[in-house]
Amino acid sequence: MLRKFAVVALVAAGAMSLSACNTVRGLGQDIQSVADAGDRVT
Repeated sequence: MLRKFAVVALVAAGAMSLSACNTVRGLGQDIQSVADAGDRVT
């Protein structure tokens, strides 16, 4: 039961993240912002 919930949660998170960036440019900007955030942490 827990495994099934984890799979559903993972699929839902993936769907939300894909819908957040509608274009290839948006995906590139999202990846860049994650990299910038990682640089600020260290």
